[in-house]
Amino acid sequence: MDIVIFCGGRGTRLSEKTKEVPKPLVEIGNFPIIWHIMKIFEHYGHNRFLLGLGYKGDMIKKWFLDYRLRRSFELNFKKIKLPQSLEDWKILFKNTGFSSGTATRLKLLKKDIKSKRFIITYGDGLANINIKELIKFHEIQVKKHGVIATMSTFQPNSQYGLVKPSKNGLVESFEEKSKIDEWINIGFIVCEKEIFKYIPNKISAMLVKDVFPILANEKKLAMYRHNGEFYSMDTYKDYQDLNKMWKEGIAKWKVWKN
Repeated sequence: MDIVIFCGGRGTRLSEKTKEVPKPLVEIGNFPIIWHIMKIFEHYGHNRFLLGLGYKGDMIKKWFLDYRLRRSFELNFKKIKLPQSLEDWKILFKNTGFSSGTATRLKLLKKDIKSKRFIITYGDGLANINIKELIKFHEIQVKKHGVIATMSTFQPNSQYGLVKPSKNGLVESFEEKSKIDEWINIGFIVCEKEIFKYIPNKISAMLVKDVFPILANEKKLAMYRHNGEFYSMDTYKDYQDLNKMWKEGIAKWKVWKN
């Protein structure tokens, strides 16, 4: 199944890093976050990736072209042979515009998608999500309800401690960063190709604003509840936290072995 990764945004909330590189190349450990995302999918048997590029897209192309050179190798000038990569990846790089919305980036990749159905995700989100279970859930929803897309969702912790007041003006209880009731979209979206019929002809078209509300209204958008871990690299603090987890060996999104 083809995997579409949106790599075109500017990542302004992480400007400490994205002034120099596009957000998908911001590193966790010695590898950019997009490498971590692709390793998750590879673990579940998916190795064809379509990258919708925009801001500093050429830097992403160059990183992958130079990737094999990160390994130690011996150079024979009479017979040049580059080291082999550990990953068996096929990657399509496509410039999808500097200011295109996510739906427009997807539409520009339509002709390049070869699989019957495909998965969309963002270039800044990590999860220990079970891709096989997600696809299985989507297939069931297609048969039962004719859905066109299944969105993976997650219940985040509250950013603040939650205070429950009593009637007499005292605090009845206090919970430190407990789970909130709402669910958020985390990417990892399984789609049927019928989704392209719902994308409007405007450069700023967004999946969340312009496509998903229509699908939801027509009862064609399913919701997969991910009860594991999810991490988004939105801010510099997120960057620090993710690197700390990786360094300490507690990165729960690392579902792969090598």
